[in-house]
Amino acid sequence: MVDYERFPEDTTFVDGMKTLESSDDDLGTAYIPNIEYEDVGGTKRVLQIITPYKRTPHKFPLLVYIQGSAWMKQDIYAQIPQLGYLARKGFVVASVQYRESEIAPFPAQVQDVKAAIRFLRKNAEKYNIQENNVFVWGDSSGGHTAMLVGLTEHCKELDTDLYPEYSCHVNGIISFYGVVDIRMKDGFPSTDNHQQPDSPEGMLLGRKNVLENPELAAKTLPFAYLDGAVPPILLMHGTKDRIVSFKHGVRMYEALKRAGKEVEFYRVRNADHGDPAFFRDSTLDIVADFIRRHLQPAE
Repeated sequence: MVDYERFPEDTTFVDGMKTLESSDDDLGTAYIPNIEYEDVGGTKRVLQIITPYKRTPHKFPLLVYIQGSAWMKQDIYAQIPQLGYLARKGFVVASVQYRESEIAPFPAQVQDVKAAIRFLRKNAEKYNIQENNVFVWGDSSGGHTAMLVGLTEHCKELDTDLYPEYSCHVNGIISFYGVVDIRMKDGFPSTDNHQQPDSPEGMLLGRKNVLENPELAAKTLPFAYLDGAVPPILLMHGTKDRIVSFKHGVRMYEALKRAGKEVEFYRVRNADHGDPAFFRDSTLDIVADFIRRHLQPAE
C-alpha cells in the first residue's frame, strides 16, 4: 500500500505537462440501490437513490421520482441514467417503488410515496438531504401519484401511519404527461375499455368498473384537492400522446388556474407518451430551474 504522506504535493512543472485544478465546489454522485423503506404485510418496497457529494459535508434538495407503470409493476431502474443528470445538478434523487395495483389498490400508491418521503426525512443526514426542500415528480401514472401526494398532505384517508413524526410536505410538484381523470372516455386514445375492471384504471380501483363506481373514482382526481394551500406545480404533456391524452394536462392546468394556484404548463409539440423529448437535457433543465425557484433557505 502506498503511504501518501511520504509524498507531499510537488508543484514542479515539467514541460508538456497539463494541469487541472480541483475545487471545493466539485460535485460527484453516488448510486445507492434497493434501500428498503417499508414492509407492509410482508410486501417490501425499495428506493433507488442517487446522491451528490462534495469534498466537504453538504446537504442538497430532495427530488422524489415516481416511475410510471399504469399503476402496475414498475421498472424501477428505467430512468436511472436520466435521473443521474439531475443528481449532477445538485439534487438528491430518490426513485420510489410503490405497491402495484395487483397487490394493493388505490390509495396504496399515494400512501407508499408519502411513507418514502417521511423515511427520507428521517434519514436526511445519511443521504445528505435538506429536510425543508423536498419535491415530488412523476411521469404518466407516476405523475398522477405525484400530484395526489403533493395535494393531499393533510388528507388522512390517503395517508399512512409509517414514520408519523416526520412530514410528507413537498415544496413543489412536477408531472410529466400525468393522468388527471380516469373517467375520461376520450382520455386514453390507445384503449377502448379503460373503464372496465381489468383495465389499468379499473385495477387501480380494486378491479372495479370506473364508471359504475363514481364515488371511488372521484377520490383519484387530483383537481378534486385544490382547496387550501397548493404547492407550485409544473406540468408537461405531449400534444401527440397516444396513451394519456393531452386533454389531461389541459384539464389540470385549467382547474389550477381557475382556483388561483401557481402552475406552469409546457406543451411538447409532436411528442408522444414517454417521448425522449421529456428527458433531454434542456427539458430536465426546466425541472431543475423550477426546483431552484421554489427552494427554501437551507436549515
